[in-house]
Amino acid sequence: MSVLLIAGSPSERSRSAALLEAVSLRLALRGATVERLHIRDLSPQSLLLGDTAHRTIAAAIAQVARARAIVVATPVYKAAYSGVLKVFLDLLPQTALKNKTVLPIATGGSPHHMLALDYALRPVLQSLSARHILPGVYATDSQVTLMPEGPYHVGAEISARLDEAVATLVAEGLRMPALTGFESVPFAHVRCSV
Repeated sequence: MSVLLIAGSPSERSRSAALLEAVSLRLALRGATVERLHIRDLSPQSLLLGDTAHRTIAAAIAQVARARAIVVATPVYKAAYSGVLKVFLDLLPQTALKNKTVLPIATGGSPHHMLALDYALRPVLQSLSARHILPGVYATDSQVTLMPEGPYHVGAEISARLDEAVATLVAEGLRMPALTGFESVPFAHVRCSV
């Protein structure tokens, strides 16, 4: 039941990392095992040269292979996901996401870049054979604000969307029962009248 959280920001502290941390907390409450992969920590030279034998790159590819579900978080720059994320995704085998559920998350300066999730990132995830790509969560700078004491604050609207996204990820990606809702009913017990 492991979920890999991939941080695609070149910055150590970022809004997309704050969203990833919020997802991590929600997954922990549901009993999921969480692993983290910060692309900025991988060997830059090996990333750019496509050296998949380098120990940091090989370890990162192995993390992707082990995970049952993946959450990818990225800032949006110029209507596309980050370059460091692109370089890493290019190094993955063609079927790296086979049988995995993926939740894409992005942050951007304005709502104008919201479709970057669907038009830039989703096709790449699809090309890597993802079994199921969940509806993404996009937040603007005003929805993930830097607090005076240092950490980022995730606004109520995005927090609610993350709750829903994590519940879907757990139910569909990890095949874990939902924490709330109705018990499933076998089809043989369904009765309807017209």
